[in-house]
Amino acid sequence: MRSVTELDDADADAMVAAAIQAARRLGIGVSVAVVDRGGRLKRFARMDEAEIAGATLAEQKAFSAIANSCDTDVLAGLAQPGADLYGIEAAGSGAFTVVIGGVVVRHRDEIVGAIGVSGGTSDQDRACATAARDAVAGGENP
Repeated sequence: MRSVTELDDADADAMVAAAIQAARRLGIGVSVAVVDRGGRLKRFARMDEAEIAGATLAEQKAFSAIANSCDTDVLAGLAQPGADLYGIEAAGSGAFTVVIGGVVVRHRDEIVGAIGVSGGTSDQDRACATAARDAVAGGENP
């Protein structure tokens, strides 16, 4: 038997709160999605100022990160023409995206979930998602 670590409710709540706090510091409105290790939605929040498309994109970013075991900025590089995963965004009935803002969450070198943020620039979304991950990861993530 293998022991499995899961994101709990407190982790998911802390991640959402950290992402929103980072977005407020940046002066943007975002949507935030947290998924568990199986890619299932654990938490979702949409700030009043967030764009409509962000709700879908945030969840897709989180799912894409967990399903591919890497942040979406890494996935974006692998999805360029001629690269190993070129065309991946067309796979999975549209569930995958290579838009920056999805990051995996690790605990003791094991991926336990992911978060996706959408509403700002790519750098802003990544910053909010990273702040959320760091709120629960305790420096374990790269």
